[in-house]
Amino acid sequence: MGFLDFVSETGLSVLDTWLLKRSYIVGYGPSQADVACFKTLKEAPAPAKYPHAHRWYKHIASHEAEFSTLPGDPTKAYSTYGPESSELTLNPAKAPEKAKAAPAEDDDDIDLFGSSDEEENAEAEKLKQERLDAYHKKKAGKVKPAAKSVCTLDIKPWDDETDLVEMERLVRSIGKDGLLWGKSTLVEIGYGIKKLQMNLVIEDEKVSLDDIQEQIAGFEDHVQSTDVVAMQKL
Repeated sequence: MGFLDFVSETGLSVLDTWLLKRSYIVGYGPSQADVACFKTLKEAPAPAKYPHAHRWYKHIASHEAEFSTLPGDPTKAYSTYGPESSELTLNPAKAPEKAKAAPAEDDDDIDLFGSSDEEENAEAEKLKQERLDAYHKKKAGKVKPAAKSVCTLDIKPWDDETDLVEMERLVRSIGKDGLLWGKSTLVEIGYGIKKLQMNLVIEDEKVSLDDIQEQIAGFEDHVQSTDVVAMQKL
């Protein structure tokens, strides 16, 4: 259970896969889970080989001064976090032969074609067509509205001299099918510095929040870091 190690290629691959659609080890903000995993790594994962782990490492490094105050249990080991089972098939060629030979399950337990004996006569062809029609009709009735999430992002500038109006303009310049920017607010951090807090709505199947954060981080002349403050399904 959990992460095995962050030294071997297998261990780093498990971490990279875990962070594929996550900004943090657990939850929607930095915590002691991130601290435990961060401190276990001797250096940042290679960006070319482990891009998601590398992005997470750099982001957590920006919170290093806050490690002692982050929520969570600081006594927990990094190995208590991660996937339920680390026995992932990283190389399909090494998968057990039995698994390869396992027959695919029928979708919705529908036998589309019947037995080979039935297919040899006209009655079997008629039955097959009826089942196909019923199958497609059932599938057509399963169409659901696109799943959406509403999110709130904190976007932190470098200092009190950062042009926040320009920073917001750059953020809103990010356009994607399935992305809708909402209202924005300036929130006082301290020492005269304010952060930009923005709301957005995304279609879950079309837009990755991690991708949005990476694009915002690309405005490095204005943006120091981003955090997910809140996220909920619509």
